[in-house]
Amino acid sequence: MTHPIPIFIGVDPRERAATNVLIDSLTQNSSVPLAITPMVTPQLEKQGLYWRDRDPKQATAFSFSRFLVPKLMGYQGWAIFMDCDMLARGDIAELWALRDDQHAVMCVQHMHEPNDTVKFLGEPQTPYPKKNWSSLMLLNCSRCRALTPEYINRATGLELHRFHWLAGDHEIGEIPGGWNHLVAVQDPAKAEESPLLHWTLGGPWFREQRTMGEGLAAEWFAARDDAFRLWD
Repeated sequence: MTHPIPIFIGVDPRERAATNVLIDSLTQNSSVPLAITPMVTPQLEKQGLYWRDRDPKQATAFSFSRFLVPKLMGYQGWAIFMDCDMLARGDIAELWALRDDQHAVMCVQHMHEPNDTVKFLGEPQTPYPKKNWSSLMLLNCSRCRALTPEYINRATGLELHRFHWLAGDHEIGEIPGGWNHLVAVQDPAKAEESPLLHWTLGGPWFREQRTMGEGLAAEWFAARDDAFRLWD
């Protein structure tokens, strides 16, 4: 029997609608069982795993807590981390099949250089190398032992998101770009075949961004309506 794929989703309390739609889209499109864990910051704090103060450059509640996934896995096996502002169109088992033991982490290696200084709800938009690489990660947890709670709670944001906790970039494997398509950032034509959409600038669950991505926003609303449809 196939073991459930462990998936950890970073949750921000302002994006609960996005989280629920993402979970439904993952389960509806998956060919195998999934073990989905929403990463809720107050829960991690109560467990003594997360205690750092909010950073002024931190856009979401899970900006840094995402790196606790290897700890939550007991530093064993593989796991997927993903931001909550995503929508699955494809079978996540196909992403899972890409894991390669020669790497400690695998991700879509974007070249995202934002021009704006703010994004959703006025949150800061901070440019840095490897931006958005950590928004979707296949983590080889036994090779991520440097990610202790102590390190995560004292390291800078750049040290975490630029993977300074690895021996070098040779430990980072590449995932095809369609598995983390940045809505309203990348060429819309590339979204047509993308199995996973990512509203990194803010999505249609925010009133002022209801049309973000145009047709892709309509697709998100259709997924929402399907997830919460009442049956006779």
